[in-house]
Amino acid sequence: MSYIQFDKKHLTNLSFALQKEFVRTNRSGSYASSTVIGCNTRKYHGLLVVPQPNFGGINHVLLSSLDLTVIQHDASFNLAIHKYKGGEYNPKGHKYMREYITDPIPKITYRVGGVVLSVESIFSEKKASMFLKYTLIEANSKTIFRIKPLLAFRNIHDLTKANTEAITTYEPIQNGIKMQMYPGFTPLYLQFSKAVDYVHHPDWYLDFEYMKEIKRGYAGHEDLLAPGDFEFVIKKGESVIVQASIEEGSPSAFSRQFNLQLKKRVARDSFKNNLINAAQQFIIKENKNTEIAAGLPWYGSWGRDTFIALPGLTLALGDRKKFLDITDTWVAKIKNGFFPNKSKDSKTDFYSADTSLWFFWALQKFIFYTSDAESVWKKYASTMLSVLQAYKQGNPEIGIHLDNDGLIYAAKENIPLTWMDAVLFGKAVTPRYGYAVEINALWYNAIAFYHDLEAQFSTQKKNISFPIDLDLIGKRFLEKFTDIKHNYLADYTNEYETSWDVRPNMLIAASLPFSPLVNEKKKFILDVVKQDLLTPRGIRSLSPKNPKYKSKYEGNIEIRDNSYHNGAVWPWLLSPYADVLTSLYDKSAMADLQMIVDRFEGVMAEHGIGSVSELYNGDPPFEGKGGVSQAWSVAALLSLMHILEKDSNNQKNSQL
Repeated sequence: MSYIQFDKKHLTNLSFALQKEFVRTNRSGSYASSTVIGCNTRKYHGLLVVPQPNFGGINHVLLSSLDLTVIQHDASFNLAIHKYKGGEYNPKGHKYMREYITDPIPKITYRVGGVVLSVESIFSEKKASMFLKYTLIEANSKTIFRIKPLLAFRNIHDLTKANTEAITTYEPIQNGIKMQMYPGFTPLYLQFSKAVDYVHHPDWYLDFEYMKEIKRGYAGHEDLLAPGDFEFVIKKGESVIVQASIEEGSPSAFSRQFNLQLKKRVARDSFKNNLINAAQQFIIKENKNTEIAAGLPWYGSWGRDTFIALPGLTLALGDRKKFLDITDTWVAKIKNGFFPNKSKDSKTDFYSADTSLWFFWALQKFIFYTSDAESVWKKYASTMLSVLQAYKQGNPEIGIHLDNDGLIYAAKENIPLTWMDAVLFGKAVTPRYGYAVEINALWYNAIAFYHDLEAQFSTQKKNISFPIDLDLIGKRFLEKFTDIKHNYLADYTNEYETSWDVRPNMLIAASLPFSPLVNEKKKFILDVVKQDLLTPRGIRSLSPKNPKYKSKYEGNIEIRDNSYHNGAVWPWLLSPYADVLTSLYDKSAMADLQMIVDRFEGVMAEHGIGSVSELYNGDPPFEGKGGVSQAWSVAALLSLMHILEKDSNNQKNSQL
């Protein structure tokens, strides 16, 4: 029995099945994504979505879907399902589905009269190639499979319409065809493991409807090109493999390649193995660079998300090399002492006050997991120093400067510089201009960490290479963010106001290895977080007691952006929560952490199958929202699991 599976009752219930999405990726940055029944509900869905070198490396949907029709005795049964404008579903192939399982790879079983067949899918680990394996399990008479591709050839953020510019001709290749709908795109190769008949009759299918886009307030109707049909006779017990790729393959090798890829997969037969599998899907290798996709299916590579997710995705799984590979890739991106906030999107930007400071935190986690502080100093001391000097000097272009007391003031008109970065109608939704609590806590932590390593490993024992009064910074921090009226920290302060909104940013401040906060203050902060912000799915971005609180992240862009950091629940914040909890209560914290982890197991079969969503609604039942698989969400759970496993192993060793 598969760890995650859906039966006929689930699959034929559209209100249930259309909420269950999957995403599969490979190291090239390509992905496939849809609902478990194959009905695309987002513009981001597609069977082969591939980065396009000629278009900024952004992912483009080449192949939207492959529609399968079973033919027996001149009767045709179309197993696909699409929704069209006006709400019509045609065909309705989901009614033939009997089972969907995920282990070891996604597999759908269909029953059409006396015909039983399965469709399995798997990505090549490194190449932009998707394999689908069609197996005829039962049949009492001659059976023909007809497969119709539907092509898009467009940016994942756009939609395509029927047009006369599309190149509808094809080039025959071994057991298939090659098509390139527009100049500049990589060609699409569709090939079968055995000889098939192909009839070319290109035609536009109009007005596919993507309901999730419409609900999100975006355009949601698209036209797709069907170039023609592939047909082949299939015998009982036979399997036929089709490869969709951006390079031509050798059909005789498809079966071997399929099985080879299958052997490399982590079995998704448990909660943790699903998270491990999900963690691997964020890793992208391009030439000598290794990066993390912030979220799937639509996020690119982001600096802040990378450093926060990095320890959980690598070190918690014992992968020191991958941590260093990704870190080195990002170190090469530094400009004037600052790490970029976004990379590999349409442009690179540096508008972030905290991304470069999370770099120090990631290195601290490396030492926590490996106990190898000396290698951090040897490898990254100069990088750390350049970052600290850049903050000290300030950067007017980004909006960062250091005041006379050594605190960071960050403000850029209409541009949010913290992780609460939603922008609506050209303005920041949660601006937090001025002195932000987590920014200054990260700054204090970075300086103290650097000084600590320098004291241990620098050969220049008499000189401090970054002289700054850390005690003064700590004193001014407490003056800025504490007062006798509140038992928690201010969220931000500037010359006009001090915000005492109960937000999770003070939790970040309390969680850092070096902090001006005493334990008593950390306990007060933790108590407030437990009372107002902690949920079974993570930490709320704002207390429900606040009049600005928005519990639901759904609806059009205005509604969603207003709730994004004003009530939505973020799983990634469980990582700093766990750090505060364990630093204060050590072993007695383990029961609380175990309860958090246990509560998350149910999400494996909810929003994004086998993964953890970007965020969740602020009130019960805490539905998954945003990206269906988010790097720092998965990383947080793996980090918590590591803490629990380490504690369990220590207990076992102490009993020996």
